[in-house]
Amino acid sequence: MPTAPTKPRVIKDYDKLEVKIQEQIKLAYPYGFSEDLIRYTDKAGKYVSALPFETDERYFLVRMTYAEALVLVEDDEDYDDDGNLKEGVKDDYEGKYGDLDYMNEYTSNDDDDKDESKSDNDEDDKDEEDDKD
Repeated sequence: MPTAPTKPRVIKDYDKLEVKIQEQIKLAYPYGFSEDLIRYTDKAGKYVSALPFETDERYFLVRMTYAEALVLVEDDEDYDDDGNLKEGVKDDYEGKYGDLDYMNEYTSNDDDDKDESKSDNDEDDKDEEDDKD
């Protein structure tokens, strides 16, 4: 049985990504990055956290800590004071990238009345998901 081809994995810091990939990531994560980080073990055996993002050609792991994820959104003018992607920016990015099939996977699950509060149980669920990787 032939195995399915796998996409190249790209592990990079957020600030070293192309601007168009950064914009697509913002569109995919309009409520910030910190709650969507995953954890994996690098080649040296150290735990690393990263934000997953997949395109048609590549699977990105964007290295960042929880604290860095918060600062990235806080310092980014595309996000408002509550850490949400501004509507005008979101509309612009949807216009630029809305025709990309892989972006539809991210934006179709986006609902405007997302519950902003996270319980402690949500973090436990996240840890269980991380263990699968």
